[in-house]
Amino acid sequence: MLDYEVKDVEERAESALDHNLRQHFSALAEFSSTKELEASALYARLRPEIERVLNGVAQESFADSSNSLLGNSEKIRATAWNIERGIRLDGIIRLLSEQVIIRESDVLLLTELDYGMARSENRFVAREIAEKLKLNYVFAPCYINLEKGSGMEAHVSGENERAIHGNALFSRYPLRRAHSIKLPNGKDKMRGREKRLGSQRAVVADMIHPLGEVRLVSLHLDAHSTQAHRHLQMKIVLDHLENLKPSLPVLIGGDWNTSTYNSRRAAYSIAGFARRVAMGVRRVIVKHYPHPDRWFERKLFREIERRGYDYRGLNEIGAGTLHYSVENLAVNTNMRDWIPNWCFWFINWALKESGGRCSLKLDWFAGKGISATSAQAPRVIGSLSDKDGPLSDHDAIVLDFIPE
Repeated sequence: MLDYEVKDVEERAESALDHNLRQHFSALAEFSSTKELEASALYARLRPEIERVLNGVAQESFADSSNSLLGNSEKIRATAWNIERGIRLDGIIRLLSEQVIIRESDVLLLTELDYGMARSENRFVAREIAEKLKLNYVFAPCYINLEKGSGMEAHVSGENERAIHGNALFSRYPLRRAHSIKLPNGKDKMRGREKRLGSQRAVVADMIHPLGEVRLVSLHLDAHSTQAHRHLQMKIVLDHLENLKPSLPVLIGGDWNTSTYNSRRAAYSIAGFARRVAMGVRRVIVKHYPHPDRWFERKLFREIERRGYDYRGLNEIGAGTLHYSVENLAVNTNMRDWIPNWCFWFINWALKESGGRCSLKLDWFAGKGISATSAQAPRVIGSLSDKDGPLSDHDAIVLDFIPE
């Protein structure tokens, strides 16, 4: 059994995640596979420093008693949101502090946060959110990026500094036993146009709330992976949680990338799309994209229920959280990094009857030892934008719950 001692070891991220690897990025990016990289003398020399950073966790406390009093002691409100690197950080912070529902959150489970990436102005996204909103936070690196990013991100001005990307969780209340869970990659991150060191990691911490301790997990499953691989990643998380002491109520939330697709390779995605066209585009858009648990991703969701977790009662079932449009230039540019141009004619033709749009349900909560409140149903919060446009490519999901 894993027994994490309750302690308050909080390092400023500048020391916990600082590194001197930047000078080696160009040389590391020359390798065309992880196998080739790991066989090199350069990697052997740098490996201790790489692993130190990727295994690190940055944790700081910015919450004060006045901020805790803003919460509702009769329930816990959680928001999970993929904030798309934190590229629109100022707008994201304003929304988190002003949006009528989200601003009352006791917990934020956020995925895709940069630290020292040119695409997000080399800011430490997690720390700025916590400091501005007076929250406690835990940030776990997933990747050290050797490139600026994919699609349009590759052309931003400036250079990466820390070059770290990861996931985080935030709370008005104290966080204990913070750590991360390493997940296997769905594809070789050294192949393709965006080369990275590392893999996805779930962020775990126990929140000390007036209603009792709750174990929080911010989880981002791999996008470029198979349905079976996402199932495997979820199993690893659930196995880990089963072995933690003390046993506590658990809330898992985040972007699980339940797209219904095997997207490990472009050819598999293209074949999968053709299959869905054959099934009937309208049928798939209505019955499968918003309901991945019905068929294409059913093993992942059955695994959740087999382990005693609920997801059906903790989500707005059937409400999509990512909305694709054939007119979205940024999304299409990113997609061109890994699928050929002729596919876009096929996509445009297939989505013609649906106005060139479709919605997928990628973001979810699952919980054990908790229940949704009767006063407010779980919901998806969409249209998260400001005068400059969307703040992220994902909608947020919100849950009011109580520990049982």
